[in-house]
Amino acid sequence: MAHCGIGGKRRKIERWWQCLIRTRPWAEDRLAMGADQLEELPGRLGEQLGVSSWHQITQEQVNLFADATGDHQWIHVDPERAGQGPFGHAIAHGYLTLSMLPVMLADLIPRDGVALAVNYGLNRVRFTAPVAVGSRVRAAATLKEVQEVPGGIQLVLDVKVEIEGEEKPACVAETITRLYRSPAST
Repeated sequence: MAHCGIGGKRRKIERWWQCLIRTRPWAEDRLAMGADQLEELPGRLGEQLGVSSWHQITQEQVNLFADATGDHQWIHVDPERAGQGPFGHAIAHGYLTLSMLPVMLADLIPRDGVALAVNYGLNRVRFTAPVAVGSRVRAAATLKEVQEVPGGIQLVLDVKVEIEGEEKPACVAETITRLYRSPAST
């Protein structure tokens, strides 16, 4: 993977990804909408699609994310020093929280009839509160726009990443996701 600019860090990135998805609930009832409702999305504009399951932020995830990105700032990777810092504890990188959106949003977006889901981008994003290492986060999403694109649909979602037990969200974002239909469903 040297061509990707991360040299020998492939194992660390694989460990980070496994750490991120380790507790992923794959139960059939995980979809707030029901898996067969892809074509019904245009009728759900303005509706909250639901909330994802909770995901715990561990120091291991934070350290592996720091290794993958090169962002080893002490507020993230040195819990002892971070305890004396402005937040009183180590905090997750804002971009770690943001990078968890695809995993969390998979709980909310129907996948039956979808061959491929692509993160198309973000219109805006703000990190509104720090996420303490050890806390749990989840995503709540509201469907803002649905647009037909060649081979599928594009969704614009207003997403709020909630921190368990906190009133202020960790992150608010307007995400763009493209869902490409399976050949059998077109």
